Amino acid sequence: MNSRKIAFVILMVALGNVLSFIPIGLSRVGQVGFDLSLVTTFVVAFYGGPFLGFLTGLAGGVTAGIEFGPLGWLSWLGLIGLPIGKSLTGLASGAVYKMGRGNHSSLFSVLTVLVGYVPEFLFTIGFFLVLAPYFLGWTTEQGLGLLSAIAVKAWMEMAVMSVLMGGLVGNTGFNALMTSFFSSQKAK
Repeated sequence: MNSRKIAFVILMVALGNVLSFIPIGLSRVGQVGFDLSLVTTFVVAFYGGPFLGFLTGLAGGVTAGIEFGPLGWLSWLGLIGLPIGKSLTGLASGAVYKMGRGNHSSLFSVLTVLVGYVPEFLFTIGFFLVLAPYFLGWTTEQGLGLLSAIAVKAWMEMAVMSVLMGGLVGNTGFNALMTSFFSSQKAK
């Protein structure tokens, strides 16, 4: 990894946190708020691979972790758990996209976003039904109630982001720029 790629990942992390902070601030109701931070995670994961997707999701999830953790109902557990969940999406979507080997159509990108979110979704289920009751003293009913609202919101976000990523990958100029940027061997 060269300095250009590191700088790009840092830029995407910062943008991801902005894409979390603003929509959550505008749409938040209790512990539920629209969050678009994974857009930058998907861009990095698709073009930079699973490892960089993992790192971008982890660092890009800090704002959501703070908003719903210490500033919300999830305390310290949210600050740890939300970034971990987002990192799983970066890892999985990067791996799925890489397995596509040249089949990087808009439709494949839409499906990659949806499939790439499944590990985070499973983690979220465990988070609210196991970790929150154990560490925060929640009842299973509390966890299930919040999980239901978050699941609906999260899959709506994935639908929006899958269409956005399909459009970005289908854009010849964007696709060529990202492909050449991440395939270059030395910094220019």
